[in-house]
Amino acid sequence: MKVLYGAILGDIVGSRFEFSKPQGFDWRTEELFGGMSTYTDDTVLTLATKYAVLQKIPYAKAYGLFGRKYSKVGYGNMFLNWLAAHSERGYGSYGNGSAMRVSFIGQHFNTLEEVEREAEESSLCTHNHPEGVKAAKATAAAIFLARTGASKKELAAYLHKTYGYTVHKPLALYRPFGKFDVTAMGTMPLAIRCFLESESWESCIRNVLSVTCDTDTVGCIAGGIADAFYGGTGLPEDALLRRFLIKPNEQGVFDTFLYDWAKKEG
Repeated sequence: MKVLYGAILGDIVGSRFEFSKPQGFDWRTEELFGGMSTYTDDTVLTLATKYAVLQKIPYAKAYGLFGRKYSKVGYGNMFLNWLAAHSERGYGSYGNGSAMRVSFIGQHFNTLEEVEREAEESSLCTHNHPEGVKAAKATAAAIFLARTGASKKELAAYLHKTYGYTVHKPLALYRPFGKFDVTAMGTMPLAIRCFLESESWESCIRNVLSVTCDTDTVGCIAGGIADAFYGGTGLPEDALLRRFLIKPNEQGVFDTFLYDWAKKEG
């Protein structure tokens, strides 16, 4: 279950650096959580996936429920149109949204085959382009392998052989040419590399911050893998989840729904 925490906290850390970084920014020492930090669509749909699995309902229904309940958290236009239409069919997306929401699948199911099958199903209702499906399956598989004792070398070899991702390009070659890229093809090799060059969950997230990219989503994907591999984030997780997931709703009442589902056993 704690893999969810690494994905959620990776999203929250990345949220305030997605479009700009403060003057004098140093990814090695920058405070991870600041006043502008917040959860985004990555967290909402990560928890929607958990909800779908534990409630035994279709992924599309859970994404619609959570997406309409939390409608102003940074969804892409195609997903917003999907929500508005109450659709449950894919719209050909090869964006990175299918990959950022599958951490619970990698944690919950008992075999690699189950994990990859469920990840594909979770993707097809929105991101049914082959690249979207591939990214979801690869992320969930990486989390499963990380939590079941695979080495970094074994994990990298599997992702390269099975999914064709370039995993050996060092971050030193990403940094000078980094750009905002929400495609699955642009996101996955970078997220994997941020994990492979890490020594802890925090160092993985700092690797994400070192490259100009879609920081919240890369942080969510890489953070989930790192949490599974290192056995936690090393942070005061419950305090951080309470701080960022419990917020007043439009009626001014504190909404604990996301926090409750983040903490729910399953």
